[in-house]
Amino acid sequence: MSYESLPQFLSKIDLFEGLSKDTLSDLIERGTTLKVAAGRHVIEQGANDAGLQVVLEGSAEVEVNGVVRGPLNVGDYFGEISLVDGLPRSATVVAGPDGLSTFALSALAFEPVVKENPEVAQALLKALTARIRSLESES
Repeated sequence: MSYESLPQFLSKIDLFEGLSKDTLSDLIERGTTLKVAAGRHVIEQGANDAGLQVVLEGSAEVEVNGVVRGPLNVGDYFGEISLVDGLPRSATVVAGPDGLSTFALSALAFEPVVKENPEVAQALLKALTARIRSLESES
């Protein structure tokens, strides 16, 4: 991530791919970057907070009901489900051995962008359905 700008980096992620520069700039202005130390919980399963985070640097482990589901690496994102449905978090995310740096968008910051830019909602739907198809193919 250090060699490219945040807009360039985010534009390569399926969730933001194809968004106009103005829309992407609007999202970035509404978001923030977070740093989490190694081993710290980034989000907790069952928590009522909602928001999307994109991994910029480092890694994290995903746990669902105490079972490790796999790593998150640079370019991966989490929180999109609770962002959409407003329900409690479906997983716990723990920062990896080198810590974690993310770009974060709260539900309050994300909602007006979706309402003003239907292409954001369409990109989110495509990303979510791709995840569902991936999970179904693993069964």
